[in-house]
Amino acid sequence: MAVYTEVSDEEVDAFVAQYDLGEVLSLKGIAEGVENSNFLLQTERGSYILTLYEKRVAETDLPFFLALMEHLAARGIACPLPIRGRDGQALRRLAGRPAAIVSFLAGMWPRRIQPFHCRELGAALARMHLAGSDFDMERPNNLSVGGWRPLFEASKDRAHEVLPGLAEELETELRFLESEWPAGLPRGLIHADLFPDNVFFKGERLSGLIDFYFACTDALAYDIAICLNAWCFEPDGAFNITKARLMLTGYQKVRRLSERELSLLPLLARGSAMRFLLTRLYDLLNHPPGAFVKPKNPLEYWARLRFHRQVAGPGAYGLD
Repeated sequence: MAVYTEVSDEEVDAFVAQYDLGEVLSLKGIAEGVENSNFLLQTERGSYILTLYEKRVAETDLPFFLALMEHLAARGIACPLPIRGRDGQALRRLAGRPAAIVSFLAGMWPRRIQPFHCRELGAALARMHLAGSDFDMERPNNLSVGGWRPLFEASKDRAHEVLPGLAEELETELRFLESEWPAGLPRGLIHADLFPDNVFFKGERLSGLIDFYFACTDALAYDIAICLNAWCFEPDGAFNITKARLMLTGYQKVRRLSERELSLLPLLARGSAMRFLLTRLYDLLNHPPGAFVKPKNPLEYWARLRFHRQVAGPGAYGLD
């Protein structure tokens, strides 16, 4: 269960009393999620999500995340809306942690990705990018190319425990990415972590995007590359070109990609795979005994990185 900080009934009652939400009816920990402690909060006014932000989320970044969700919601993007208390504040403290209440989004995240999920995701991602174009705050992407080498250096001496020769392979790839990483692409607000468990559906229709706590300012096409890796590979590791085509065409019906963005998708996808490979590798090698969350397999992203290395252009992703 991914609840790292427990709260007492008395603490919750006092916290919620600062809002116009009525009395607390129930509070239930949510098992999913790896960064924060999340609870389903039921009050007399309805259902909400109460989040306590744990140490991996910098408190100084929280005003950016909360303001971003307010901005996107105001522009019609289905995402959690931070609830402000009677004092006008959305961010406060609970049980020694920064905490906030956000609106509840109905829907389920897809356990088995179907092509229609990818089509809907592509369009929703493009709408989010357009909606964020006039957001007046910025946050650097600390997990872009400049942040990969520190992760590699912290893991390379034990990388052979995961796969013999992995450190040498990653060193070669990292040098390439550092030398070739593109500049000058269209930039703006990106989600940067839009995995299937952060996207809700009702039937075949996308009903919401959640978990904006990696959101930052970066190349918009890099967000697409993250989604190609997260949504378009099958459990056996095979790349599903139909899912990729639907994702990219769904995106382009809302926001057209430039020729340069399209030509650089294979490189951006390699970089995206490297980012998640390195964070998973670090988490696996530094996993404390008895931790709530089981670390994810970094080798899934090693296989995806190797796939993208063989890609010559956007045609491999289903585009003409």
